[in-house]
Amino acid sequence: MPGVDLQSQNSFPYPASTVERAERSLVCSPFNLCLFTTMRHQSVPVGAIALDSGVKSGYTKRPLSELTCDNALDWLIQVGILRREVDGQGITDSFRLTPLGRQVVEKLQQNPKRSASLSDRLYDSLIRTFRLPF
Repeated sequence: MPGVDLQSQNSFPYPASTVERAERSLVCSPFNLCLFTTMRHQSVPVGAIALDSGVKSGYTKRPLSELTCDNALDWLIQVGILRREVDGQGITDSFRLTPLGRQVVEKLQQNPKRSASLSDRLYDSLIRTFRLPF
């Protein structure tokens, strides 16, 4: 059986529907692409994203409460774009990109003008509202 050269593979192969859903969720989120490019290199805590600090850092379009911010980040976790950072004592309040998230952010950086259409927002809202609880 031939060995697999893991260093030559940059990302996992995801189905097109998974990548499309992730991209749609990312552009429909209340966050700017700047946040996700920062998450490519380091974890970002909720405190740096919520309220006025998120706007000052260029992470959000408008001030978000911590609860709203956490809910939006949790949705991006369920979609597969983000993961919570873990330290020696357990889960923290910081977030990083997953391999799928890296792939989508790279794609959006190549096309920075991509914004959410009305149909994108409607579809994302329906999927988010009527998702299965697992």
